Amino acid sequence: MIHSLFIVNNSGDVFLEKHWRSVVSRSVCDYFLDAQRNAPFDVPPVIATPHYYLITVQRNGISLVAACKQEVPPLFVIEFLHRVMDTFQDYFSDCSESIIKENYVVVYELLDEMLDNGFPLSTESNILKELIKPPNILRTIANTVTGKSNVSTTLPSGQLSAIPWRRSGVRYNNNEAYFDVIEEVDAIIDKSGSTVFAEIQGYIDCCCKLSGMPDLTLSFMNPRLFDDVSFHPCVRFKRWEAERLLSFIPPDGNFRLMSYHISSQSVVAIPIYIRHNFSIKTGEQGRLDLTVGPRTTLGRTVDKVKLEITMPKCVLNCILTPNQGKYTFDSVTKTLSWDVGRIDVTKLPNIRGTVSITPGSTNIDANPSVNVQFSISQLAVSGLKVNRLDMYGEKYKPFKGVKYITKAGKFQVRM
Repeated sequence: MIHSLFIVNNSGDVFLEKHWRSVVSRSVCDYFLDAQRNAPFDVPPVIATPHYYLITVQRNGISLVAACKQEVPPLFVIEFLHRVMDTFQDYFSDCSESIIKENYVVVYELLDEMLDNGFPLSTESNILKELIKPPNILRTIANTVTGKSNVSTTLPSGQLSAIPWRRSGVRYNNNEAYFDVIEEVDAIIDKSGSTVFAEIQGYIDCCCKLSGMPDLTLSFMNPRLFDDVSFHPCVRFKRWEAERLLSFIPPDGNFRLMSYHISSQSVVAIPIYIRHNFSIKTGEQGRLDLTVGPRTTLGRTVDKVKLEITMPKCVLNCILTPNQGKYTFDSVTKTLSWDVGRIDVTKLPNIRGTVSITPGSTNIDANPSVNVQFSISQLAVSGLKVNRLDMYGEKYKPFKGVKYITKAGKFQVRM
């Protein structure tokens, strides 16, 4: 399936490569780099070359490029590449170029276990951590002195079991299970404030530290909201289809229980609004006036608000006065960034001032769009609510907690 894997940095340099079925020259990455130069923010995930298919994912300033000789299901490979990134994040607490370079040996050991002859083998974090111990300072020093590796000499206990995602003999003094319901709002708002497009991409991340082999059942107040769902392999799908509840034996530690998609525009409540006034006339200075406020937040505070506007090419500079936060203007990319922070409903954030344009400009495109980022704690904008969590198979009572977060995904307001 996958013949070779290349990890490429922002500068276009291949700083790690791994080959399985055959050695593919790193020059094949030139097709990916050409596509990246032509559209930096819209690189196609599948690139057909004369001899290979390149399947790519990009995260944290690095790109994973998989080279395949035959046609393969692209989503299968993309999901695997994201699992590789998640594993690096789990092992090293970060997934950047510098961290990968510091842990070359462990990275190659992980890739050897995750792919066998180009096909996915072990991708569960619990199994991998029994096979390859996560790096720490003492273990690194000991391995350097003794010449040993991080790879275990015995197979993990769960490798051949019916529940490969959970190791046996797990014991904790404090048994607890936390669930984070995170929703990202993708929306396009037109000039008049009407919603052109809106949908929600959501996921439930879990941190389960439970002894033994607990069997959990999670139910929702309104499970019919979901238009599309994707589950961790631990979830019993037939039970979901029949009863619309999640029944599963959880992996030990952190994992993503499910992802979901809500495309019904009537369900998606837009949590923020922007009042804008932007005008440029030929041969004159322009004016900009922006105000940000909460719309449907059920009294929750809107935090981490940031606005980015790509100004017309004729704009030379922006001289603005914000009543909150700080702004910057990049004269090369023509990007105006306003870091607002938290919205205070008693005094709404506002920025206003003049925009200098190139003298003699005649072709003025004065309809930029605002890309918005925000975060709202303790709110699921779709109205999704966890009803209850029950545990079977163990006699103790765990501590349980649920947290809701709404964030901006691709949220755009047209001016």
